[in-house]
Amino acid sequence: MNQETIKSTLPRDLMASVVVFLVALPLCMGIAIASGMPPAKGVVTGIIGGLVVGWLAGAPLQVSGPAAGLTVLVFELVQQHGAAMLGPILLLAGALQWVAGRLKWGCWFRVTAPAVVYGMLAGIGILIVLSQLHVMMDAKPEASGLGNLSAFPAALWAALPFRAVATA
Repeated sequence: MNQETIKSTLPRDLMASVVVFLVALPLCMGIAIASGMPPAKGVVTGIIGGLVVGWLAGAPLQVSGPAAGLTVLVFELVQQHGAAMLGPILLLAGALQWVAGRLKWGCWFRVTAPAVVYGMLAGIGILIVLSQLHVMMDAKPEASGLGNLSAFPAALWAALPFRAVATA
């Protein structure tokens, strides 16, 4: 990329990065809080993911920033390896992504059927909804998705209004 191209695209890339940062900031903070981390860590990840990465990459159709599905992954990383290991694990994951990009391994992921991706996203969505339904019914969510699924009928039964009248 020559110097003239950088000068002409810098203002657009910078503004796009600011927009990504502002849109992603609440989700970054939500992921941090849901993972047991302080909200300030979410702000830092929003700055890095939205401002720094968005500005440095310079790809016209790039999407950077958090996704709600990351909540499950970050939570498990923090629970299993602790907050101190989160940074090194994420640096390793970023290095692997960089190597895969340099070696142009992205074409291998095109063979994944869209149904597989949709199924994975639907599974994550179901896990999140089930845990939130327990909260909505004044019950404590279980530690795992299967636990939430198996405990759902009992939580629903306990939340039904006619049950409270019948036992009184």
